[in-house]
Amino acid sequence: MDPVERVVVGIDGSEYSTLALQTAATLAKALALRLDVVSCWSRSDIYFAAEIPVGGFPEADVLEVEATRLVEDAVERAFGPERPPGLVDVSIRYGHPGKILVDESASARLLVVGRRGRGGFLGLRLGSVSSACVAHAHCPVLVVNEPD
Repeated sequence: MDPVERVVVGIDGSEYSTLALQTAATLAKALALRLDVVSCWSRSDIYFAAEIPVGGFPEADVLEVEATRLVEDAVERAFGPERPPGLVDVSIRYGHPGKILVDESASARLLVVGRRGRGGFLGLRLGSVSSACVAHAHCPVLVVNEPD
């Protein structure tokens, strides 16, 4: 698949993803590329795969609404009430963030992620999603660290 003239940024509502969003917007504008924001949600870890009820699980709607709220809050934190020009698409996707972002990278000029997100261990230098993106993305990846 040929790359689309876009920058993809993965966000999860963490401070690092807010910085990634701001950085991605700056780069997209400077490079005259579209900015696509992707956030992911997945089933609650309270279910084992064998325990998911047929037809889904009751928390699915709640989790998707929460993911949407986190994205809107992150966009508001990053830019205030005005979305930057070129911010074409904000999508909420179901599935593992590493896989989804790697898939999205196949049709992007650049993938931007934060150093680490909300999960895992606080002492990690690079989170699991960022590591997966760096290792498997189909385009260049920028991992955004703290502003200092």
